[in-house]
Amino acid sequence: MAKKNFSLISDYDQVAGINISIRHFLEDENVEQHICNGVEICLTEALNNVIKHSYKGEQSCKIDVNVAVDSKLMEIQIVDEGESRKNLEIKELDFDPNDIDSLPESGMGLYIIKQLMDELDYYKLNGKNCFVLRKYLL
Repeated sequence: MAKKNFSLISDYDQVAGINISIRHFLEDENVEQHICNGVEICLTEALNNVIKHSYKGEQSCKIDVNVAVDSKLMEIQIVDEGESRKNLEIKELDFDPNDIDSLPESGMGLYIIKQLMDELDYYKLNGKNCFVLRKYLL
């Protein structure tokens, strides 16, 4: 299994750069383009959530992103030391996709991640928040 660790500071401007680095790593490991596209969306949503909710917008906190991939599984672990997320329940959203005014105010990011990944996990380890995204590649 190929593994690589990435780090960024909790600044929205750093999210795009880390996405590019992770995408290059996944492409080098022959992960299909459509999966890389989905990963990019999921990482953007998840990292923005860490910055907004765990770190309350503070722009000097560390976020680690650990990526592991082989021919069958891709796993991404996002680790932060911010405030624990209390409610990661992912509700089914009820809205009209043709009516932009009916889009929910919150919850869309986790909903999108759930749709694009096969498994999600969230736990505390040694005082750190760990959000794990898994995608089966077969």
